[in-house]
Amino acid sequence: MEITLTTPALLFPAISLLLVAYTNRFLAIGNRIRNLNSMLKTNPDKTLLNQIQRLRKRVYLIKNMQAFGVSSLLCCVLCMFSLFAGRPELGKFIFGTGLLLMMISLGLSLREIIISVQALEIELENIEKRN
Repeated sequence: MEITLTTPALLFPAISLLLVAYTNRFLAIGNRIRNLNSMLKTNPDKTLLNQIQRLRKRVYLIKNMQAFGVSSLLCCVLCMFSLFAGRPELGKFIFGTGLLLMMISLGLSLREIIISVQALEIELENIEKRN
């Protein structure tokens, strides 16, 4: 397989967009945690504690999603440097590593989405109980 400088550069926009999406999810969770904390002070409820437990898992997952995404981007840059330095075999290895890191990041993202849906289901159950 032939790899050129443009090959790893193709991943830059995708990785950048993923990191922005991950950051937006992190900020939304931060706001949700602050809101739940206020609600918990005024109305201690087991449902709120369940939400907080899921949010803790999601924060952990998003941290790791971001770490693997940034590592993937770093591998793309290192790959380009290796190719520029005339080390195509090293560049291929580093590029493969970057792809693997991106797959891990996407897998964690899928897990975080599943937990997010579970939390929304709890909210929907609460709405249904009240009505």
